[in-house]
Amino acid sequence: MDHIRVMASRTWTIAIVAVVVVCGVILAFSWSFARLPLVGMGVLVAVLLAYVAIGRRAADGSRRATLYIGVLAVATFGLVAVAPPLAVFQSLAMPSGWVLSTTRRGGILSSFAVALAAAAGFFVALGPSWDTFASAAITFFFSLAGSIALGLWIWRIADYGSERARLLDELTAAQDELAAAHRDAGSTSERERLARELHDTIAQDLAGVVLLVQRSRRELASGMLRDETLGLVEESARAALTETRTLVAGSAPVELSGGLAAALGVLVERFRRETSVPVALEVTLGTPLERDAEVALLRCAQEGLANVRKHAGASTVSVTLAEDDGVAVLQVVDDGRGLDPSAVPDGFGLSGLRARLALAGGTLEVASDRGTTVTARLPREVSA
Repeated sequence: MDHIRVMASRTWTIAIVAVVVVCGVILAFSWSFARLPLVGMGVLVAVLLAYVAIGRRAADGSRRATLYIGVLAVATFGLVAVAPPLAVFQSLAMPSGWVLSTTRRGGILSSFAVALAAAAGFFVALGPSWDTFASAAITFFFSLAGSIALGLWIWRIADYGSERARLLDELTAAQDELAAAHRDAGSTSERERLARELHDTIAQDLAGVVLLVQRSRRELASGMLRDETLGLVEESARAALTETRTLVAGSAPVELSGGLAAALGVLVERFRRETSVPVALEVTLGTPLERDAEVALLRCAQEGLANVRKHAGASTVSVTLAEDDGVAVLQVVDDGRGLDPSAVPDGFGLSGLRARLALAGGTLEVASDRGTTVTARLPREVSA
């Protein structure tokens, strides 16, 4: 179907009309010595009519295409028989044969038919002689060789383009599959992290609440319900509520539409509002990072602040974002009680962040001396 559009295109229409006009001009200048010049004009008109009736609707390899190629070969014979200079009509007939053929063999055969028709036209126009044979042979071989060489070259370019298009489609499909797998892996990892968080915190607090309620019911049944027991129920419920809010805050999305600096400002302000802990933010990064790098560093800041909120008991926190020799450096520092980095369970997400940064060519370091320092380093160019 692509070749139908090619033959019906404006370019082909202009080319056919141009060749017919050129042949008409040549015929006009050759009118005095041409054989049956009116027949030549009729052939040119027939070529235009054949294009409108057959050529524009010819699909490659179809009967209509074969018929149209035959018409062009016959027209070549008729025009050359009327006036040998009209052999220029081959410049239209041969390319048309290549366009409407489905194989290289078909293009070669169509070119052979047109070249043979032109040679036969020479014999009719000039009469049988050795000079005529020489002119016809030269025209035949040069026209045929040029058409085959050009046709095969263009066919090879078309094959190369088709192969590149196929490979590009496969690459695009592979990239889409990889992106989908990456999203699925990220979703699975996030679900696993949330499951661990829920099990390690909220689920345990709620299990304690259940046990305390059962204890309260036993004391109530014995008439010895104590305020201390109810206080423990309230304390455990408040702890579960606090853990829930912490988990929600740590997972809340932060928009990057205004850049990483603005997103860090929103994150820090949210942390300050929810914990009442003073937070200092300093951003000295120059030009913006790539989108993937900004997302990775933002997740590091979220996880670092989430750990401060849950475990550090800090009185002050600082978040800095700077650049060191083409490497973006994000630090979350607190003055809390510190932690043993090797003892941090997977539920806290540091191992996941470390793996995520490693995929992008970065690193994550956790140091604990007087407080805790989480340092993420990521090159400006995020590796694929």
